[in-house]
Amino acid sequence: MKALPLLGVLLLILGALSFVVPVPHRDDHSLRVGDAKFTLQTESREKLPPAIGIILLGGGVLSLVLGLRKN
Repeated sequence: MKALPLLGVLLLILGALSFVVPVPHRDDHSLRVGDAKFTLQTESREKLPPAIGIILLGGGVLSLVLGLRKN
């Protein structure tokens, strides 16, 4: 199989998953006062912005069209 259609399928899958699967994000907040260190870790899960999913889907369609086009 050619590389460009394979890339297109991969981008389509990633684009579809970007609308559904949240991405974990961890922040570390620390404060040092003298010898003492206070640390707070927060973890959140957020979905990617819809624009990223649309770009991935568009790139996947474009790669499929260009890769499967006959010369």
